[in-house]
Amino acid sequence: MGSPIVNLDLHGMFREDAIKSIDRALKNADDSTYQIKLIHGYNRGTSLKNMIIDEYKYHPKVLRIQPGDNLGITVLVLREL
Repeated sequence: MGSPIVNLDLHGMFREDAIKSIDRALKNADDSTYQIKLIHGYNRGTSLKNMIIDEYKYHPKVLRIQPGDNLGITVLVLREL
């Protein structure tokens, strides 16, 4: 049984590396996982945040994308709690 919320730190990653990490987290998410919290930061721009929205808004495992607790976090909601 996995974790209900997976935290994934993307700080310092380039687009391709971030996509690989997110794809791995989505692949490893089991039925107990309902959110993947992507920590990308915001001080150096919004390129990772924009990439997350563009790449995962139609992903079959992602129910919706929502902002996190602060500007540097984006949450992939996989299912309702």
